[in-house]
Amino acid sequence: MEGIQHRTVQVNGINMHVAEKGEGPVVLFLHGFPELWYSWRHQILSLSSRGYRAVAPDLRGYGDTDAPASTSSYTVFHLVGDLVALLDSMAVENVFLVGHDWGAMIGWYLCMFCPERVKAYVCLSVPIFPRHPQVKTLDGLRALHGDDYYMCRFQEPGKSEAEMAKVGTEYVMKTLLTTRQKGPLIFPKGEYKVNSETPQSLPSWLSEQDLAYYVSKFEKTGFTGGLNYYRNINLNWELTAPWGNARVKVPVKFITGELDLVYTSMGLQDFIHGGGFKELVPNLEQVIVQKDVGHFNNQEAAEEISSHVYDFIKKF
Repeated sequence: MEGIQHRTVQVNGINMHVAEKGEGPVVLFLHGFPELWYSWRHQILSLSSRGYRAVAPDLRGYGDTDAPASTSSYTVFHLVGDLVALLDSMAVENVFLVGHDWGAMIGWYLCMFCPERVKAYVCLSVPIFPRHPQVKTLDGLRALHGDDYYMCRFQEPGKSEAEMAKVGTEYVMKTLLTTRQKGPLIFPKGEYKVNSETPQSLPSWLSEQDLAYYVSKFEKTGFTGGLNYYRNINLNWELTAPWGNARVKVPVKFITGELDLVYTSMGLQDFIHGGGFKELVPNLEQVIVQKDVGHFNNQEAAEEISSHVYDFIKKF
């Protein structure tokens, strides 16, 4: 991680930790759950070496960024507001955007609310979802997958935190980052468990040092900040009603692993490849499905993701 600079910026009423390297047009990287700026370590080095300024914050509630106590302080308006304030603090008019998991969702909302701030968007794992005009998002997911679907299980403040504390931070991080489980993530009743057992050894793309960094940060902060994103899903549905029929007009490249638990859930393959995705994102230029790659493709297939990002944004 040599040469990566770290600083704290005051944005939207909170202190945000930012990691960055390089000079040139800004590429803004948005991480997911349960991740950190560190998830983009490979892309930061790669893009900064190719003439870009790579910027990766710890998002609200994560790592060395502030975590407001109120659950309702984690709506998409807060999350996008943090990013707009970050761009303003850098005196940057617009950026190339890269998002994964929850970062991908925040990226879609940034493109929707402030399209003038995004030159092009490389989205990993999570496509934009059509907003159902009558059914709240979480209610629809509960009807589809039941109460033990992970997003439903995350709703009660303190409950998932207690289950995670029982098995330990290292177990949570190791099992989530390395899972190859396809389809909807269902937790057994009353406990936190992703795989049948903790993997005996880490995959080649996740070192003991990498895991230790994540564990050290989440042992300090806990998981509440990240879980609060899920606890605002229905509120976000209400708040985004004015954009119910909006289309994302920025140029987009979408990349997912064929084993991704999102890609293999909820009929998303038909949506992504059958025209529904393109209808919501008219300038969707490319969809890439990576063979034998799981959910955390920015880390598992880091070099390939860096090349995909560079090949797309260099056109603009």
